[in-house]
Amino acid sequence: MGFLDALLGRSKPVRPDLDRLFALPSAAVTLQAGAGFTPTGRGSVCFASVEGGAFTRLQQDVRALLDTGTGRGGVPVEFGRDAYGYTWLLARRPADAEGTAALVNDLHAVNTLLQEGGFGPQLLCSLLGFRDAERRSLALVYLYKRGTFYPFAPVGEPGAGEKRDNGLELQARALLRDDLRIEEDLGRWFPVWGAPGL
Repeated sequence: MGFLDALLGRSKPVRPDLDRLFALPSAAVTLQAGAGFTPTGRGSVCFASVEGGAFTRLQQDVRALLDTGTGRGGVPVEFGRDAYGYTWLLARRPADAEGTAALVNDLHAVNTLLQEGGFGPQLLCSLLGFRDAERRSLALVYLYKRGTFYPFAPVGEPGAGEKRDNGLELQARALLRDDLRIEEDLGRWFPVWGAPGL
């Protein structure tokens, strides 16, 4: 950072650290013990749209990367676009501790593939879904450009109105403070309404 940057109050952006995703399995244990939320076995990666041939190659690369050689086509992966034009990749694994660790590895691998393929600037976030006995949803969202996590707790079914359970989000933040690097700026706890994986 140069003198002019310091004078004008500019700072260097935080370098993304994808290895922070590997803290999610221990955070899942904390969340289950402290709040009764268990993993759903679903996780997703969101990135700005990639068009044409590049998108087709990306889909092929991701499917090849996540093919576990089980003879069943590997990890189930779906691609979709939301109302804002962002692309979501949804991966599924069993909803247990082993499946959660494997899902985190999948999300890390996809993020790394995108970053190394020159799509790093398009990466927005990754999330891991959770539910409790009352069927409430909670996602732990990793902000790629900030290198931080935050909880997102939508209320009700998708399309039934956009409300958040702020109390649950703050409870999750308090529980996970020792497990994850939590985003301190609450203004950056962006809602991800209808995100695959919730």
